[in-house]
Amino acid sequence: MNIKEFFKDAVERQASDIFMIPGMPLALKINGRIENIGEEKIFPAEMDNYIREIYTLSGSRDMSRVMTLGDDDFSFSIVGLSRFRASVMKQRGSLAAVIRIVRFDLPNPADIHIPETVLNIASMKKGMVLVTGAAGSGKSTTLACIIDRINQTRNAHVITLEDPIEYLHHHQHSVVTQREIGHDTASYVDGLRASLRQAPDVILLGEMRDYETIQTAMTAAETGHLLISTLHTIGAANTIDRIIDVFPADGQQQVRVQLAMVLKAVVSQQLVPAADGSLIPAFEIMFVNEAIRSMIRESKIHQIQNVIATSMAEGMVSLDSSLLRYLQQGLITKETCINYSLNPEQMKMRLG
Repeated sequence: MNIKEFFKDAVERQASDIFMIPGMPLALKINGRIENIGEEKIFPAEMDNYIREIYTLSGSRDMSRVMTLGDDDFSFSIVGLSRFRASVMKQRGSLAAVIRIVRFDLPNPADIHIPETVLNIASMKKGMVLVTGAAGSGKSTTLACIIDRINQTRNAHVITLEDPIEYLHHHQHSVVTQREIGHDTASYVDGLRASLRQAPDVILLGEMRDYETIQTAMTAAETGHLLISTLHTIGAANTIDRIIDVFPADGQQQVRVQLAMVLKAVVSQQLVPAADGSLIPAFEIMFVNEAIRSMIRESKIHQIQNVIATSMAEGMVSLDSSLLRYLQQGLITKETCINYSLNPEQMKMRLG
């Protein structure tokens, strides 16, 4: 099989991911379901050849990392087709890969149900904004749409630190500098520290992975920049707890005070099955007001959910409200609305 033809077929079938695992057929994830392509199993020797072809497509990238450390992440493009984010690994001694398909052009936010409230984050001038959710929930696309809105509407210097770069942003009203971890800078922390000397207005930090990165990110947000990043948490309250818990116990109160000052918004999203068989994102949107600021400082995080649910006038949206809106629009079924609700029993009663 020609690997380029296979990738072309995957793009045409609107797949989100490609699975290349020895001992099974090549497979695609389409609308959240993994489908084998044919029945022919691909064995290790043939799979090695396919993966070497991928490295060739990426500009003859060195394979020493995956051979030595057992995994490698990078992105590459096929002209006229798409961009791809590859995670190559060793499994049971042979090479395998999972590849995310990233379209060249950003989708229209309205078409993929990203609310205008989320896109309006682009107008914020300073502080920290977090986009959270499980892996594969669409965080990267949401972030790219926010950066694109900044690029269209503001005269600013945007620095992105990504691992790897997915969407390419062309300079419009803003200057967009995109740096890839491991290629353009050694680590998120190194890139973030350097970015503070590069006259940024907006910093996109692909992921806050550890204590040092979170600490540096909070300092960057404190010094008058808009810092946008992600965490693999679900819900605003869990996100705030996660950040505080990263720090030593004796320093957590100081962190609460600092976080209450710099945090501006948390957007949490998860993909839910649509009635037409596709996947759409349901959102919880929290903007930090005085009530939430006090709750963070006073360690009353568990009360935040109530504030979100009663603050629609301030642009806040609870996950259950997002699900109910989709149900009213006929985009999801009643079962999906109940199953993905924060409190399924309560939702069941609410729907009668």
